[in-house]
Amino acid sequence: EIYTLSLHDALPICVSEGNFMKTKYLMQGAIIAAVYAVLTIMLAPISYGPMQVRVSEAMTVLPALTSAGIPGLLVGCVFANLLGPYGLIDIICGSLATGVAAYFSYKLKDKPALVPMPPVVINGIVIGCVLHFAYGVPNLFACMGWVALGELVACYAIGYPLMKILKKYSGVFE
Repeated sequence: EIYTLSLHDALPICVSEGNFMKTKYLMQGAIIAAVYAVLTIMLAPISYGPMQVRVSEAMTVLPALTSAGIPGLLVGCVFANLLGPYGLIDIICGSLATGVAAYFSYKLKDKPALVPMPPVVINGIVIGCVLHFAYGVPNLFACMGWVALGELVACYAIGYPLMKILKKYSGVFE
């Protein structure tokens, strides 16, 4: 005996709550990754180096709104660093720093004023060390300070207001 399955029969399976939520999560992460990578590459002259303001790092507040921001930011950073000037060490260390910072931003979602802080601290330390030890940029603490200052601008001057605005549309992220 042959069983057939019509589109009408399959539709409830395709649009079930669980599948919809997985698809939404994947789409959110992919969009975040794409925007992060494009912003970083478009603004390359200020996105890399000891004195940088990586505007895309403003997006590190997004994990406070959706956990899809964590893998989205990690993947976006990997792609941005693949095309950046610093090679494999930046692809690995820089991307992991952003991913870890995104995770801690997610954990701080109930303390909005602190959400932008993890990328400032983690990237300041990690990227400062990478620039100093791997690329010979002098004065470790100055490297850390300049990177942290750029992160402070991106995450608090741009990211924090962005988070406040996007919270008004929280239904998009649920």
